[in-house]
Amino acid sequence: MDIREIQNLIKFVAKSGATEVKLEMDDFKITIKTTDAGAAEHTYIQQVPMQAAMPQVQAAAPVAPVAATPVATPAAEAEENSKFITVKSPMIGTFYRKPSPDKPVFVEVGSSIGKGDTLCVIEAMKLFNEIESEVSGKIVKILVDDASPVEFDQPLFLVDPS
Repeated sequence: MDIREIQNLIKFVAKSGATEVKLEMDDFKITIKTTDAGAAEHTYIQQVPMQAAMPQVQAAAPVAPVAATPVATPAAEAEENSKFITVKSPMIGTFYRKPSPDKPVFVEVGSSIGKGDTLCVIEAMKLFNEIESEVSGKIVKILVDDASPVEFDQPLFLVDPS
């Protein structure tokens, strides 16, 4: 299902007056929830995990120079971060650490996570996509600020799998 078909489905649901519609295909699930006519509609798309998951690639986090402190060499930084797993963005969009502005964040630095735990939400074209962890471990570093735009394959979190 491409984005145009999803947009047409959202328009159809909005016109029909239904409050919630769930569509489940082989490789994704879509839930469209609407409230009253004056309120905004929310659409959630969740990617269904594939049977043979791709192995997680370990990579170093980007190094940002900090003024007034000694900067570690890139080789030392890469060696230090090589024991961590990098969780990357699966899409382009806006990164959010909370499900909504009045809710607490999904994870903090030091949080223990398991496979399938929601780490963040990425909004793309008014669709809010929950990003779930593919590994268990502890959040070491959050690499993106809340409400920041992210690119495809951009590092979001560093996770210590031990």
